[in-house]
Amino acid sequence: MTQKVRSILIIDDDTDILLALKTSLELNNFKVFTAENTKDGLKIFDAEKPDAVATDLMMEEMDSGFTLTYHIKKTEHGKKIPVILMTSAASVTGFKFDAYTAEEREWLKCDALLNKPISVEDLIQRIDLYYEEKNT
Repeated sequence: MTQKVRSILIIDDDTDILLALKTSLELNNFKVFTAENTKDGLKIFDAEKPDAVATDLMMEEMDSGFTLTYHIKKTEHGKKIPVILMTSAASVTGFKFDAYTAEEREWLKCDALLNKPISVEDLIQRIDLYYEEKNT
């Protein structure tokens, strides 16, 4: 990504995941904001205007991530940045879904979906890919 400062908001109710992602992303020169719930996540999103958002799918409610990505993508800033859903739903339910096609991304209101456990390299790659596609 060609941006000088990269910032990301990570939203997950699992504090271990938040700490692990925060540490790894900071080692990759990201400024990292974290939130443990959707309400705090939206407040930080509005205040900080991060370059990317990665949020858990299931938090307070089973569909918290869907609701959150919907609200973020409705904003002017949210339309300009990658919003990535992180989920362990496939391992818990056996139901696997993705966000590769435009139709899937529109339905999910996100730009990518990553299955847990999250690879920081995959997360960064998805963010970079989003910006590469936007700049072509």
